[in-house]
Amino acid sequence: MPVSKTIVISCAGMGTRLGIGSTKALLDIDGKPLIIRQLELLRAFDDVRIVVGYQMEKVMEVAGAYRPDLLFVLNHNYRNTGTGGSFSLAIRHARETVVSLDGDLLVHPDDLARVLGSDRECVCGSVLGTEDPMRMKTLTQDGQVYGVGFSRQEGEYEWTGLAQVRRSRLTPGDRHVCDMMAPLLPLPMELIRTREIDTMADYERAVAWVKGGYRETV
Repeated sequence: MPVSKTIVISCAGMGTRLGIGSTKALLDIDGKPLIIRQLELLRAFDDVRIVVGYQMEKVMEVAGAYRPDLLFVLNHNYRNTGTGGSFSLAIRHARETVVSLDGDLLVHPDDLARVLGSDRECVCGSVLGTEDPMRMKTLTQDGQVYGVGFSRQEGEYEWTGLAQVRRSRLTPGDRHVCDMMAPLLPLPMELIRTREIDTMADYERAVAWVKGGYRETV
């Protein structure tokens, strides 16, 4: 059985690149808000924390109505901090295994179940798919791919923001989750299928992906 863990969904940001004046957590994905799509895949976990900031009241209302036992963590400085700032706030007094999940990320249900069904530390990468990706540099040893660094210029895979690590090994920060992961590398890399939503084109692709039953398209 997997060890007990804390799941952190970071959705405090404003999502300015999308240009719709709404938090991405509440984007309609084939009839359901994105945050609900994520929570549906996390039913088995009893410590799920959502970091809110921009339009926090709306996110808390929607998510709380779906699942009353959620813990909401307020990032009042969401305009000046990245996902690392939100994640750092949420892992205070968390369980020893913590999971980072970005609030603008859809993960294939089978892949998320595979990652969360294990108790080993890992960072998750996907095939390159966004306009300006943070890449993951890797090496392969004895058949296992390891993430060894993050870069805008180098790397075969795209960093997804999804990671599972031991809380006691983390140093809090206010920039990005990858900056908190970097000192822990190398870590095993799990290849997952995702759709990240940064732009309207990303959003349209994500909706089509869910409507199509999470089938990959060329």
